[in-house]
Amino acid sequence: MIRLTLAEVAELTGGELTGDADAIVTGAVTLDSRTVAAGDLFVAVAGEHVDGSDFLPAAAAAGAVAAISTRPDDALPCVVVDDPVDALGRLAAGVHARLVAGGLQTLAITGSSGKTSTKDLLGQVLAAAGTTVSPPGSYNNDIGLPITVLSADEQTRFLVLEMGSRGRGHIARLCRVARPRIGVVLNVGSAHLGEFGSAEGIAVAKGELVEALPDDGTAVLNADDPRVLGMAARTRATVLTTGRSEDAAVRAVDVVLDGAARGAFTLAAAGEEHPVALQVVGEHQVANALSAAGAALAAGMAPAEVAAALSAAGPRSRWRMEVSRRDDEVTVVNDAYNANPESMRAALAALAGLSGTRRIAVLGAMAELGPDAAAEHERLGRDAAAAGVDLIVAVGPDAVGIADGAAAAGRRAGEESVHVPDRAAARELLSKVLRPGDVVLVKASRSYGLELLAADLLTAGAGA
Repeated sequence: MIRLTLAEVAELTGGELTGDADAIVTGAVTLDSRTVAAGDLFVAVAGEHVDGSDFLPAAAAAGAVAAISTRPDDALPCVVVDDPVDALGRLAAGVHARLVAGGLQTLAITGSSGKTSTKDLLGQVLAAAGTTVSPPGSYNNDIGLPITVLSADEQTRFLVLEMGSRGRGHIARLCRVARPRIGVVLNVGSAHLGEFGSAEGIAVAKGELVEALPDDGTAVLNADDPRVLGMAARTRATVLTTGRSEDAAVRAVDVVLDGAARGAFTLAAAGEEHPVALQVVGEHQVANALSAAGAALAAGMAPAEVAAALSAAGPRSRWRMEVSRRDDEVTVVNDAYNANPESMRAALAALAGLSGTRRIAVLGAMAELGPDAAAEHERLGRDAAAAGVDLIVAVGPDAVGIADGAAAAGRRAGEESVHVPDRAAARELLSKVLRPGDVVLVKASRSYGLELLAADLLTAGAGA
C-alpha cells in the first residue's frame, strides 16, 4: 500500500479522525487482528459472529497505526465511519485513482467460472513484463477487491482484479472502486442461476464490466460464448476476441492434451504463431489461457512473450484442479473450491484425460441453481457416466440426484454409482475401494466442504 497519513485516510473515507492526523500508515490494510503487523491499518468489520471493533486493543498491541471503525477506542487512533466496508471501498478508490495517475494499468476479469484460474495465469504472464499485484485466491467482492487494490503501491505496473457478482449492480459497484482499462469476460454459465433467474440475467450482470471500460480501453471477449460475444455492443472500448473460432483475434490452434491432461496449442495472434504448453490441468484451461493472453496483449506484451509466460505459469490458488499423488500411486484431484454445471463438466473432462487405471468422481451438490437444481444434478450423473468414470460417488443428501442420473445412464447402483450420506461415509467407502493407479476427482460447491475429504484422502495415503 502507498504511505498515507491518517488525515488522508479520513479524507478519502469521509470518516472522523480521533488521534494524530500526521501519523502514517506504512504497512498493509487488514481485517484480521491476528495478522496485524507494525504500521498496519486495521479495518474493524462486523461479521456474522464477531465485531471487529471488539479487537481494537489487540490490533493496537500488535502494532496497528490506526483503525477504521464504527466507534472510537482509547487503544489507538480511529477513523470513525458508519460502515467500515463502504469506507474500505472509498479508501481503495482514492488510492487507485492516485496509482492510475502514476501509470498503473488495471485489468479485471469476470465470468461464471474460471475467474480465479484466469486471474492466476494473467498475473503470472504480466509479471514477466513488470511488477504485478494478483494475489492467489478469490478476492472478488466488496471486501476482497478493495484489499487487493490497497496491496498495490507506486512500483506496481499491473493490477489484476477478479470481479464476482450475486446480482445486478455488483460488478458496476466494484468498477467504481477500481475502474479497469482492460476487462475480460470469460463465459456466461449457470453459477448463481437461482439468484439471477436466467442466463440472460447473468449476462446482463457480467456485462457491467465492459460497460465500465473507458473509450481507450479494451474488452477481451470469449468469441466461443455467444452471450459474451454479444457484449461487444455494450462498450465503446476496443473489442478483442479470443477462442477457437476462426473469427477470434486470439486463437488456439491444434490443441492437444498430454497424459496429465495439460493442454498444448499454438497461440495465433497479431499475425504471429507461437507454441504454448500449459502447466495447469484440464482442457478448459485453454480458454482461460486465451483470455489471459488477450488481456496481456492488450496491456502491451508481445505474442512471443505471452506464449512463453503462459508455458511457465502454474497453479496458484488452492482447491482448483490441485493434483497430488499419494505414496501408493493414487492420484487425488482436489477441485472442491466451487462447482456449477459447466465447471463440473470441465472437471469430468479433465478427469477423463488423466492417465490412470480407474477414474473415480466424488461429487457433492451444486448450490444456488434455483428450480432447475434437481434436473441439473441428474444430468450431472449422466454426464459423469458419459465421461467414462468408473465409479461415481455422490456425497450428501443434496447430491442424491447425481447417483440417480448415473444409474439412469446404465451405471449399476451400489457398484458403479453410489450415494453416501456425508463426508465420513465417503471417506470410509474410498478407504476400502481405492487401488494403486486410481485417479480420484473431488468436487462440489464450496459450502459442502469436500476439500476436507480430499485432504483426508491424501493423509490416508501418506506413507502407504
